[in-house]
Amino acid sequence: MMNNFLNVVDLSQDEVEKLIDLAIDMKKDKVAYSTDLTGKKVGLYFQKPSMRTRVSFEVGVIELGGVPINLHAEEIKIGSREPIKDVARVLSRYLDAMMLRVNRHSDLEELALYSKIPIINGLSDLSHPCQALADIVTIRERKGKDKVKVAYFGDGNNVCNSLIEICSLLKIDFVVCCPVGYEPSISSRSHFYTIERDPMLAAKNADVLYTDVWTSMGQEQETFQRKRIFAPYKVSKAIMAVAKDNAIFMHCLPAHRGEEVDDDVFESENSVVFDQAENRLHAQKALMSFLIGSRTEKK
Repeated sequence: MMNNFLNVVDLSQDEVEKLIDLAIDMKKDKVAYSTDLTGKKVGLYFQKPSMRTRVSFEVGVIELGGVPINLHAEEIKIGSREPIKDVARVLSRYLDAMMLRVNRHSDLEELALYSKIPIINGLSDLSHPCQALADIVTIRERKGKDKVKVAYFGDGNNVCNSLIEICSLLKIDFVVCCPVGYEPSISSRSHFYTIERDPMLAAKNADVLYTDVWTSMGQEQETFQRKRIFAPYKVSKAIMAVAKDNAIFMHCLPAHRGEEVDDDVFESENSVVFDQAENRLHAQKALMSFLIGSRTEKK
């Protein structure tokens, strides 16, 4: 098992499968795992606003019997008030793990280099592995282990990068439908995915249609330009109609309804967006249990 969780590729295929199974089991019976983190303290650090990540991690630590410690970004100021390596070496002596939601992925890498406790990526500019883990749990719940096709529409951002990594590990057919210049930053030579410019072709026979906001945090100055460029990639009823009849719609939230997805798709019976949001809790509980809890015995 990995010592840190900075990217999905920190996991093997077998480890992903174990985490999926554990997350689904934890969802069914949280009492059975209520002592997995007894005596453990998990630091939670946020440079960016958060609802799902903050609440799901806090609740997850508590439900496993641990103690969440909020590390206020304005007090610690990683990398500015004192060097990252010093922060890592100090907090390693207080805590059992840290989850961080940061602007720069390189900060996580430096923390992991000097930390003696596991570092969990709650979101960075490069990747969002906890989201991808919850997403694959959701897909497994709905589609089982059958071969599926996932079509992702919009910006090849951090969420897209992590979805590519997890789908590559599990040999899932992954198609990125995006405009020129907005491709994922991850290399297709080491991961298995295709790029399609035509939304209708990308959606054809898809089992899962996925999208995210067109403008991520820190890109607000590009909002007007991105709305124009990404308009053809909105997930509409017409796009959904090209996919399989039982295709599901996914979104990591928060959503800008009417932009990247039409409201009637978001609210349709095919939409599983709130299952995704809930599964952040269960997937992250499984992850923390494997990293520092009683499930470490299964490594």
